[in-house]
Amino acid sequence: MGKIFITENVYEAAMERIAYAFAEFENVLVAFSGGKDSGVLLNLCLKYASENSCLNKLSVYHIDYEAQYQMTTDYVTQAFAALPDEVGKYWLCLPIKVTCATSMFQDHWIPWEREKQELWVRSMPDFQYIITENTAEFSFRDLWDYDVQENFCAWLSGKHSNKLCCLTGVRSDESLNRLSAITSAKKVNQHRGLCWLTDRPAYTLGHPIYDWRTEDIWTANARFGFTYNSLYDLMYQAGMTISQMRVASPFLDYAKGSLAYYKAIDPDNWGRMISRVNGVNFTGIYGNTTAMGWRNIQKPAHFTWREYMEFLLSTLPDEARQNYLRKLAVSIKFWREKGGVLSERTLRELREAQTAVARAHDGQAVVRFADYPDDMPQISDFKSVPSYKRMCVCILKNDHTCKYMGFAKTKSEIKKRKAAIEKWSDLL
Repeated sequence: MGKIFITENVYEAAMERIAYAFAEFENVLVAFSGGKDSGVLLNLCLKYASENSCLNKLSVYHIDYEAQYQMTTDYVTQAFAALPDEVGKYWLCLPIKVTCATSMFQDHWIPWEREKQELWVRSMPDFQYIITENTAEFSFRDLWDYDVQENFCAWLSGKHSNKLCCLTGVRSDESLNRLSAITSAKKVNQHRGLCWLTDRPAYTLGHPIYDWRTEDIWTANARFGFTYNSLYDLMYQAGMTISQMRVASPFLDYAKGSLAYYKAIDPDNWGRMISRVNGVNFTGIYGNTTAMGWRNIQKPAHFTWREYMEFLLSTLPDEARQNYLRKLAVSIKFWREKGGVLSERTLRELREAQTAVARAHDGQAVVRFADYPDDMPQISDFKSVPSYKRMCVCILKNDHTCKYMGFAKTKSEIKKRKAAIEKWSDLL
C-alpha cells in the first residue's frame, strides 16, 4: 500500500495521537534513546501533558548500552534531570545481549557485564532511578535487548493495572519494512482499528510520529525550541547529511560505516571501545571499504575465490569457522538439489553465461547449479546467486548469521525465528 497524503500536517496528527494515548490509557511510557526521533517524541509528550495537567500519567525509560557517545549520555542525563517530579523515570543498565558486527569471534556483546567491569567504556550512572541486575524485577539474563524491552514494558504495565501504552519514535520514512509493518492492511491486533497502535499481550505499543520525515524532526526542534542531542551539530559539521546521522549502538551492522567518527568526536570513549569489543579499531578504519566486505572486493591473484574463502576461514576461531562451513554446506545442497527462483534478468544473464540449468516448476523458473560457482561477475544482481566470492563477502562482513548470503537457517535458528514470528506476528 502506498502513502496517502492528507491536508492535516504531521505535527497536528502526532498531537492528536498523543492526546488519544493519554485519554485511552492510564499510563503512557516513552522509549527514549537520546536520538533525534525519540527526543522529539518525548518533547511532544511533555508539551501535551504539561498543557493538559496529566504529567502524572507519563513515564520515560532509557536503555543504556554503555558504549555510546558521551554527548548522548550527557543529553539523556540532562533530559531526565529536567523531567517534572510527576514523571516516572527508568534508566536501564543491564547485562543484555546486543548485536555485534565488528567481531569475527562473536555475534553479540554484553554491556555492563560485571565480570568485565575493568573494561567498561564508562562508569555506571548513579541515580536513584537506575535499574541494574541487582534491582531489576523482570527477566533479562541471556536475552537480546529487544526481548528485555518487551519484559520491562510488561512488568511496568503490570504495576499499572495493565493499562499502559509504550510510545516509540519509530518512523516509517527510514524503512519500507517499517512502513509495511505499521500500515499493512493485513496487520492484526490493531488497537481499535488504529494502525499506529498495536495491542501486545501485556500492554499497547504506539508509533505516533510514524509518518514524519527527517526534515519534520528538525523543523519541530527549530519551531518549538525543543532541546536535542548536540551531537547532531558535530555530525553535521563533520559532513554528515541529516539522514546519515545516527546515535545507535556503535557495533551494529548499519553503524559500521560511521564508527570512525567516534575517534574524532569522542576520543576518550573511542580509546576504551577499542579494548571493549573485538574488531572495533579495524572496523573504524575499514568500515567504509572493501575490507569489510563488498561486491568489488579483491583477492590475491594466485587464489581462486574458494581458496581465498578457505584462507579466510583458517584465520577464524574454530566455533566461527564451523558456523560458516555449516552455512556453506546448506547453501551448496540447496542450489544443487532444490534450486532457487531468480528474476528474469538474472535468468537471461545466467543463460548467456551458460553457468546454470533452469527448469519449469509451477510456472516459475527454478535455477540449480551442478557446480557451486567460484564467482559470478556477469550477474548484475550479485547478491541473489551463490558463489564462493559471495561467501568471502559474508565472512569479511562478520555476518555470522549469513544474512547477506540468504543461507537457510540451522535448526536452532529456525526455532528462534518461529518463536520471534509468533511473538511479533501482530506487526506483520
